[in-house]
Amino acid sequence: MQGITKALRFHGRQLRLTVLQHMNKGIFSWATLISRIQSESPTVIIPHVGLENITVREILNAKGEAEAGAVYWCSTSHLVHEAVKHMTVHNVGALVVLKSGDEKQLAGIVTERDFARKILLPGRPSEETRVGDIMTEEDKIITVSSNTNILRAMELMTDRHIRHVPVFDEKVVGMITIGDVVRTIVDQQHQEVKQLKKYIRGDYY
Repeated sequence: MQGITKALRFHGRQLRLTVLQHMNKGIFSWATLISRIQSESPTVIIPHVGLENITVREILNAKGEAEAGAVYWCSTSHLVHEAVKHMTVHNVGALVVLKSGDEKQLAGIVTERDFARKILLPGRPSEETRVGDIMTEEDKIITVSSNTNILRAMELMTDRHIRHVPVFDEKVVGMITIGDVVRTIVDQQHQEVKQLKKYIRGDYY
């Protein structure tokens, strides 16, 4: 059980560091973090297997059959107004942007922050601006694969101060958020604590 305790201490510190770094960068408030986690709660909790054994694939699957592998996207030629409506309908904070005319080619990513900083603040008309004009382009975005470990994904998101990461396996197969990662880590820690309590009570022999 020392291994469980050690893992709890290590991952607990890493989790707190992740949240604090995002908050310090102005990306999160506690209310935003909680609302994101609640609104994106999966229909299936990943069974306790240890954080070192959880990959991005498990996170995608935990979103439920209706959403596992689903990709919310737009093309570079879509109007920003259309992209924002799409985000609102699906309650997501970002869309994968695919190249116009080729829905298999990743062109970039567009987020709520892009809309706020590049449309609202300068007063640009969203009904006349193309997504391709405000998106973060492909060569500047971070992606992970389905086989990426959850801790590695958290490390990337923390180091780069990003909330959304496309999942790319020769083509885009999904999107994970910092909410997905934090929630999964918290769930795993709760399950480890339950196991530790059972051990203390003598339920393990």
